[in-house]
Amino acid sequence: MNTMQYQGYTARIEFDERDSIFVGRVLGLRSIISFHGDTVAQLRSEFEAAVDDFLQDCKSQGIKPEKPASGKLMLRVPPEVHGAAIVAAQASGKSLNQWATEVLQDAAQV
Repeated sequence: MNTMQYQGYTARIEFDERDSIFVGRVLGLRSIISFHGDTVAQLRSEFEAAVDDFLQDCKSQGIKPEKPASGKLMLRVPPEVHGAAIVAAQASGKSLNQWATEVLQDAAQV
C-alpha cells in the first residue's frame, strides 16, 4: 500500500488508470477526506490542502478535529484468545499491553 503522511494524518494512494490520475483518501477517520492529482507533487499539495481545509473547518465550527488514533484500543476477543495472549505475554516477560503493541506493530509493519 502506498501512503503519504501530513500532520499526523495518513492517506492511502492509488492510481486510477481510467482517468490517469493519482487519488488519495485519508485513513482512520469517520470523515471522508479525499483528493487527487496528475503528478506526485500535485497529489502531495492537494493532500496537504485537504488536511489543512479539514482542520480549518473544524476550527471555524468550534469542534475538536478527529484524529486517526488516540492510542487507546478496545478489543473484544474470545476468552480463549485472551487467555492465550496473557500466557504468551507472561512467557515473554512482558505485560499484555507491551506484548500486544509488539504484535500489532509487526502485523501492521510499523
